Amino acid sequence: MSHTLYSATVQRVQRCELAVPGSNPGMFEKALKSGADFIFLDLEDAVAPDDKVQARKNVIGAINDLDWRGNGVTLSVRINGLDTQYMVRDVVDLIEQAGHKIDTILIPKVGVYADVYMVEAMLSQLETQQGLKNRIGIEALIETALGMSNVEDIARNGASGRLEALHFGVADYAASNRARTTNIGGLNPDYPGDQWHSAISRMTVACRAYGLRPIDGPFGDIKDPDGYKLAARRSAALGCEGKWAIHPSQIELANEVYTPPPAEIEKAKRILVALKEAASQGKGAAALDGRLIDAASERMALNIVRTAEAIAARV
Repeated sequence: MSHTLYSATVQRVQRCELAVPGSNPGMFEKALKSGADFIFLDLEDAVAPDDKVQARKNVIGAINDLDWRGNGVTLSVRINGLDTQYMVRDVVDLIEQAGHKIDTILIPKVGVYADVYMVEAMLSQLETQQGLKNRIGIEALIETALGMSNVEDIARNGASGRLEALHFGVADYAASNRARTTNIGGLNPDYPGDQWHSAISRMTVACRAYGLRPIDGPFGDIKDPDGYKLAARRSAALGCEGKWAIHPSQIELANEVYTPPPAEIEKAKRILVALKEAASQGKGAAALDGRLIDAASERMALNIVRTAEAIAARV
């Protein structure tokens, strides 16, 4: 093992992240009771330009009026992009008026680490100004060719600050790369496999190297639950901890996929017991169900057990 290690910055259960448009306040209370681990109130792509200012007011009102933490929800807000005239007032108004109830800020279309640093500097000053006791985390959307080309640098530099997670924004990523698809997160029949595999894997590796949470983004066809679960299983296999839901019907699907099943948990526990017994006999490896298990097996098993324990503690 290298002497250079980056431990996880902040541990949170994030199997499903429900996107809620800030311009639709009728959805806020329904989202609160939805069963999603994370909810982000959206000020960016889901809000038309003419509705941006009112959506910000709606979101601030909902943050203050509803008991998000009391309902077990981690609350995030997706601000507008750094290239827009809305971003500064998003951050300032949110923190000044509701910062004590916000867990994370989600930055869209992050291209370079300086994008993260800008928001981090603003948060540090605003938290001091407001006398906030809570430290607001940052999550970054990797959804452009520039962002993916710099994903390791973003993760490495952000890990020492507020950055907690990276999200894969498949739709804008496809547009940025001029990929020949209009699907959001689905498989392209013209591509021999999963065209998002390489990108998600690269982002996930960057996250795991520097102690961040990798989160898969949206799946656009809300009438295709099987397609959603397939996409979720692919990203879970690569190491993602969760996936977005753009409709409440996708929450249960995500929770199912990113929760280790009982048989998997039981096997992981058996691996740990078998290796503990082997260690008591001075052995570094053991056989279980006809297969060799060793220290690497123990690390994989511990991941499963700890994930299951964190989910159990939440629910």
